[in-house]
Amino acid sequence: MDEFRTEITPEPEQDVSQERGGFRRFVFDLLETVLLSLVLFLAINAISARIRVESISMQPTLYAGDFIIVNKLAYKLGSPKRGDIVIFHYPPNPDIEPYIKRVVGLPGETVRVHDGRVYVNEVPLNEPYVAANPNYEGTWVVPQDALFVLGDNRNKSSDSHSWGMVPLENVIGKAEVVYWPPSEWKLLNQMTAAAAQP
Repeated sequence: MDEFRTEITPEPEQDVSQERGGFRRFVFDLLETVLLSLVLFLAINAISARIRVESISMQPTLYAGDFIIVNKLAYKLGSPKRGDIVIFHYPPNPDIEPYIKRVVGLPGETVRVHDGRVYVNEVPLNEPYVAANPNYEGTWVVPQDALFVLGDNRNKSSDSHSWGMVPLENVIGKAEVVYWPPSEWKLLNQMTAAAAQP
């Protein structure tokens, strides 16, 4: 009986240069991805910040545990407006955690709190966002290089009524969005105080 065998074909030799080229391409792609991620991370951090609210001073607008996105370019490209929620270095001690409050008085304005109402240049503000009317009184003149800020939880807030103005140089940026928890997601600064003329 005849025996037949198929032809034995030798295994093709591996091209070592192709293996090296594939590895080089993998390393190049990996470095490119890491570099692009780093550039994007640095760019995002240059124009924004993410902070966690730690106090009750901005209730009912913001609650402890809310995470918000801060626009760090907002006041490099524009000026603060009444009603903006701002993040800033605490004037008496800039080295501690930043504060978050609402802008009430702009540079050159006079803020007066009387009988539970806030007046700017003697115009009463319509503030639907406050937890309760303030139970304190006073009058403050805002310097040209500063802001007068108050917490929405007026009677449980450490703010300009107790420690003074926020120098514009202390302002980090404008709070834009609550992004966590998902149930609290919302755009901020949609409700603004009534404008007051100097």
